[in-house]
Amino acid sequence: MARIALLSNPRSTGNRALLPRVRSFCAQHPEIFHYEVESVEQISAALQTIARVEPMVLVVNGGDGTVQSVLTELYHGGHFGPTPPPVAVLPNGKTNLIALDLGAVGDPIVALERVLEITRGPMEANIISRELIALSRDEDSHPPVLGMFLGGAGLADTILYCRNKIYPLGLPNGLSHLITLLALILSLVLGIKAAFLPPRASAMKISLIREGQIQGHFSLLIVTTLQKMLLGSGTSTLPQSLGALQLMVVDQNFFAMMRAIFASAFGRLGSGKLAGVHVERGDEIRIEGDRSSVILDGEIFHARSGRPIVLRHTTPVPFLRLAA
Repeated sequence: MARIALLSNPRSTGNRALLPRVRSFCAQHPEIFHYEVESVEQISAALQTIARVEPMVLVVNGGDGTVQSVLTELYHGGHFGPTPPPVAVLPNGKTNLIALDLGAVGDPIVALERVLEITRGPMEANIISRELIALSRDEDSHPPVLGMFLGGAGLADTILYCRNKIYPLGLPNGLSHLITLLALILSLVLGIKAAFLPPRASAMKISLIREGQIQGHFSLLIVTTLQKMLLGSGTSTLPQSLGALQLMVVDQNFFAMMRAIFASAFGRLGSGKLAGVHVERGDEIRIEGDRSSVILDGEIFHARSGRPIVLRHTTPVPFLRLAA
């Protein structure tokens, strides 16, 4: 039995500089079984091979898109039977939302050393459970795609704006995100369309079973099962009994966005009513719109009128928390 199975995606942006260090570290620690894939299409075969070594922990070294593909295959593939190993995520890629939620921050090699440390003793205190978001369409015969963080409405447009127009400038991630945020605020204040600004969001309808509908133009749509949303804030304080899917929607205007940012920064998001800010929980969420995009852990999906995107939650999946 291998203590750790590490699955790396060399094509992940963060791995272009990191992977030589990862290979060197693994060569010095024979208890790590390291498997590299060249594309997400190889993840199924990778997990079949990894299952044969019966690892105590499965570590993913890639961006959020790689993690999403691994979680989808891990859940649907059944390679590990009814008891899959807990999943750990190295801080990598551009956003690292899943890694951040699991306490993996800073140097990925340090995080990998922390995984080794945990596996050398009792692991129970570091194993936590998270439901996953299962994304499907009513008429889709394919298995749902699984992830943990979905962004839509103006947020999806802004993510694509950052990915396509700001990241190519080669700036540090923090500065890229700051420029994107300032561009978003400017577009909300001016209320205009311009090539150098994120596009204005299309109309969207969001339905929660038992909780009614929210309809309009939104600058921000988030659905997550993570414990953090944005700016390091905790997710909704609404009771868990209302549903595992946590939803935040912000109307497309400057003042609503500022209310959401300040509430998030001071840890008050979801603790009370805010004009233009909707925070809810649910077991099923339907998203419908014309030419509206949503992004689930890096993968883009398109909502259409009359053909909604349906979000449900899975049964809990084990993860390894790296924070002490």
